[in-house]
Amino acid sequence: MQRISARRGTVATVALGLALVTAPATASAQDAPSTNAPVRVTLTVQGPDGLLFKGKIRTKGHDVTTATGGTHRCDGTNGGAHPTAVPTPTAALDDAARKRHFTWDGTWYASFDDYSVDTIKNVSGDGVAYWNISVNGTSTPVGGCQFKLNAGDKVAFTWTAF
Repeated sequence: MQRISARRGTVATVALGLALVTAPATASAQDAPSTNAPVRVTLTVQGPDGLLFKGKIRTKGHDVTTATGGTHRCDGTNGGAHPTAVPTPTAALDDAARKRHFTWDGTWYASFDDYSVDTIKNVSGDGVAYWNISVNGTSTPVGGCQFKLNAGDKVAFTWTAF
């Protein structure tokens, strides 16, 4: 009889211990804010002849559709850059274009799991330039669908000659 009571006590202790160990993890996961919450950034598009667009835009990672590239996700999970969706520079450009009624186009490269921005407001590189993406004055080390934006970031797409 003592063995049965001892086993029940051990089982109850183990069960309680597991419940206590997993409870904080569950609570933390529920309390964690969404990583893809919309953020407000300043977006600048600088063409070869001057400023094409400058304004504040609210954005988050989302699917993007271009005439040349089709529809693909552009939410920071591209290329395994982030485990969950986040706001990105190319998504910000897409949001600005839709809200402020200008066009942009980009080619989708499956090998990079990202777009190459080819044209903004009818200005393209035409083989002599490209659209450089920078955040807070520094060129992004990854594509525009892979870089995570934070609230207040200054995003720039700049026509840059080779």
